[in-house]
Amino acid sequence: MFEPFLKPLNWLYGEITDVRNLLYDSHIMETLRPATYTIGVGNLTVGGTGKTPHVDYLVRLLKDQGPMATLSRGYGRRTRGFRIATASDTADTIGDEPLLLYRKHAIRSGPRQAGVLVSVGEKRAEAIPKLLVAEPDLQTIILDDAFQHRPVQPHLNLLLTDFHRLFYHDEPFPGGRLRERRHGARRADAVLVTKCPDDLGEAEQQVIEQRIRVYSKPDAPVFFTGLQYGKPLPFGEEQPLAGLGGIGKPVVLVSGIARPEPLEQYARAHYTLVEHLRFADHYRYTSTDLARLRRVVPPDGVVLTTEKDFVKLAPLLAETGRTEAAFYYLPIEIRFLNRETEFLAMVRAGLAALRESKSIVKKS
Repeated sequence: MFEPFLKPLNWLYGEITDVRNLLYDSHIMETLRPATYTIGVGNLTVGGTGKTPHVDYLVRLLKDQGPMATLSRGYGRRTRGFRIATASDTADTIGDEPLLLYRKHAIRSGPRQAGVLVSVGEKRAEAIPKLLVAEPDLQTIILDDAFQHRPVQPHLNLLLTDFHRLFYHDEPFPGGRLRERRHGARRADAVLVTKCPDDLGEAEQQVIEQRIRVYSKPDAPVFFTGLQYGKPLPFGEEQPLAGLGGIGKPVVLVSGIARPEPLEQYARAHYTLVEHLRFADHYRYTSTDLARLRRVVPPDGVVLTTEKDFVKLAPLLAETGRTEAAFYYLPIEIRFLNRETEFLAMVRAGLAALRESKSIVKKS
């Protein structure tokens, strides 16, 4: 429900974003079209639509195609400017989501790892040339949370929308959560409806797709993805990768993510949920938070958290000398409800087409 008295402000905000987009669409404001295959991943709304798991999916999909990089703003970091992640970086220096990607895909001996460079930079049009200096042979760059970053025009622009908060039900700021009007979806080359329930039927998918097509390009495909959790993993690498046991295992859930409801549902379905300590998205944990966790965990219970929260809690545990034995995190991946082969073909076709065009230019 949107407050009626905010309608004029919604309209004003929408007008401002419309003018900004018009300046870019008319080429009055400069736009960079990188020579390297670039995929943008973003949304129209504020909050969690599952961007990081989708970026992770794309990295796993394309990193065997040659050197690649991820580039994000680095939300929540205490640094500014462009930087390539190294083993010494923390959530304070690059942000929690880039740190997660670094730990999963890029940890080697220095910034120029074989395969994936994880980088941050508010001004992506300035950061991309710096990436190419660091790795001239880059084949792919994935831009995280870049749908409204108009100074860069990606070759493939992916728009994500949460099944539980579809953009066509929403309004612009301040009455709603949209960063721009709904028709901004026309910039998307494909729309992905994320966090879908496992039992979402084809009939309901078609209804959602029809509603999306009111605002998107006519030829932009619409895909549906859900989340799947992996086996809980302990914080300490020296521990065996054992599960937590059955439904009776007492669990205290801790999360600092935008929409923790699916996580809580999973915990309730698989364990005995003692308590869920919910923090704001990108929350910076403290030793006081650890002490609070310790107080509420039963003697035979454990702390369960997300992979994004793990990269911030684990260093804090190490700093305070706390044992890691009672701390586990849940790996998370996306899965397509259907038509994954079509999506894979679309992503790979873009890379192949750009390579072919470069080959023709070299031959000529």
